[in-house]
Amino acid sequence: MFKELLEEIARALDESAIPYMVIGGQAVLVYGEPRLTKDIDVTLGADLERLQDVLAAARRVGLSPLVDPEEFTRQTMVLPCSHHATEIRVDLIFSYSPFERQAIARANRVKIGVTEVCFASADDLIIHKIIAGRPRDLEDVRCILLKNPAVDRKYVRRWLEEFSSALGEPFTAVFDQIAGEMQ
Repeated sequence: MFKELLEEIARALDESAIPYMVIGGQAVLVYGEPRLTKDIDVTLGADLERLQDVLAAARRVGLSPLVDPEEFTRQTMVLPCSHHATEIRVDLIFSYSPFERQAIARANRVKIGVTEVCFASADDLIIHKIIAGRPRDLEDVRCILLKNPAVDRKYVRRWLEEFSSALGEPFTAVFDQIAGEMQ
C-alpha cells in the first residue's frame, strides 16, 4: 500500500516539477529499523505560490485535503490529505528555507517498485528528528546513527547549532548526547 502510494506521489510531483523529499517514518524505514508508521510526510521545495500546482498533483494521486487548503496551509505551511483508496494520511509540507532547499538537493533517490523516490538523506533526517524532539523521533535518531555510521556529524551539528541559536532550543546538546551514547 505505502510503496505504491509513494510511487504515485513521486511521479506526480516529478511531473509537476515540484522538488520534494520524503521525511518522517517512511524515511526512517530506509535508514533505520523497520517500524510501524501510519502516514507519509513529504517536504516540498515550494512556497505557497505553488499551492494550486500541489493541489493538482495531489488530486492526480487521489489525495483529498482534510482542511480548507487555502486558509489552513497559509497558516501552517502544511497541507494534510487523505488518500481515497487507502485512507493513508499524507502531509505535504511547504518550505523553502535555506536548510530545506539544501536538504532537498541532497535527497537520495531510492528505487521503490519502478519509480525513484526522493528521501531525505540520513543526515538531514536526523536534523528533522532532533528538531521534532518527541521520544519516538529521538529513538529514530539512535537507530539511524547505529545503521549509518558514516553520517556527516559535522554537517548535522552545523545545522543544529544554527537552529539552536535561532530557536533557543538545545538541539545540538540533544544530538551530542545521543551520538555520545553510540560510541
